[in-house]
This record gives sequence, structure tokens and C-alpha cells, in this order.
Amino acid sequence: MLAKIRVVLSNTSHPGNIGATARAMKTMGLTRLYLVNPKVFPAAEATARASGADDVLANAVVCPDIEVALSGCHLVLGASARSRSIPCPVINPAESARKAYAESEQGEVALLFGCERSGLSNAEIDRCQHLVQIPSNPDYGSLNLAAAVQIICYEILVAHEQPDQAAAVPGYVPVNAGELERFYQHLEQTLIELDFLDPENPRQLMRRLRRLYNRARPDENELNILRGILSAAQQGIKGQ
Repeated sequence: MLAKIRVVLSNTSHPGNIGATARAMKTMGLTRLYLVNPKVFPAAEATARASGADDVLANAVVCPDIEVALSGCHLVLGASARSRSIPCPVINPAESARKAYAESEQGEVALLFGCERSGLSNAEIDRCQHLVQIPSNPDYGSLNLAAAVQIICYEILVAHEQPDQAAAVPGYVPVNAGELERFYQHLEQTLIELDFLDPENPRQLMRRLRRLYNRARPDENELNILRGILSAAQQGIKGQ
């Protein structure tokens, strides 16, 4: 099931961190690395820092955007050290690992890490079902990107070796990130047509609705019902 867990690095600025991440992953049994718009890759420094994990680098998937990187994933866990204005369920590394390992039995899982300077953007967090926060010194919480990857990957290896302690999986298969994103686009367009959402002054409406449905994690039938309601509302508007 480790083969269904991918590590996604978004907008990494330093190629050495990509190589160090590859090394951290391979040490803990993970091999699938996805890179969203890396500033420099491939790079000699990435290869040097990989220290033998060249195969992970060679097979890394470079993606033009986060949507491609998360394609097919039913669970997205984002690593973030900062609290956000719109709360997202927060779990610790051990809990995230048990959840990731258990749900990899049902489908693809992504561990999402932001750029070194600012971490995950709000748009990236909006795609996560949970945020993972690594406990650290409150007076100095600066953690290198590869070190953060290493900690979470270590916990996944522990979960792999102790399957009896894995988290419970949903009794259904949640829709994947791409299907959810298409629903959000449909929802936003419908709310605009209903004059419920002002595109010139959206405030945080869509972000809050994303949090709601990310927590709910609908299955395919449930999402079809929701989209059917939206389509009926749009037809009603056209019939007026």
C-alpha cells in the first residue's frame, strides 16, 4: 500500500531540498515523488543531496499545477506549521500516517508540502482534508522541508509495520480530488447565477464551503446528487 502514497512538493525553490526529500522518502520505503513547478529541476545539487536515491529523482513526476499533482487522490494531507483563519482539521504526524496508510488500501493518497519560505498557500490548503502539524519548539519552530518529509514518512513506515493500529477507513470510497474540484467549480458558478455569490466580492464563502465538503468527503453517488441539485437550480434560473 506504500506504493499508493505520493509525496507532493509545491513550488520548491532549492533543488537540494528535492534531493534531500528523495533520500528521506526512500529511507522510509516511499518512492513516488511529485513536483509542482520546481524552480530548478533536474539539477546536479538535487542528485548529490539524494545520496543514492537517484531512482526516486529519475521517476519524479513534474506537474504544471497542483490539480495535476493531486489527480486521482482520494485523501490529501497537507503539512502546515501555521494556524489559518478558516479552520481545517489538524492532526499530528502519527495520526496522519495511520490515516494515510489505512486509506491507501482504497486509493491514492497525497502528502502535500508547500514551498520553503511560506509553506502551503490558501488555495493548496483548500484541497486538503486534514492539515498535519509537527510538534516543535515554540520559540523556534523552523523545520527544513526534507526534515518535515522525513518525520511524516517515518510515521508511515511505523504504521506499515504495525497494521493492527491503522486508522479506520471509511465504509465507502470518497470521490477523488479532481471530481471534488469539478464540483466546486459547478457550485461556484451556480451560486453566482443565483446572485448568492458576488464574484467581485466573494469574501471567504467558497473557502468555507470547501472546508465543509472536504470534511464530509462525499462518495460518487452523493456528489452526483449534489451536482444534480445544482443543475436543477441552474435550469430554474433559465426558466424564469
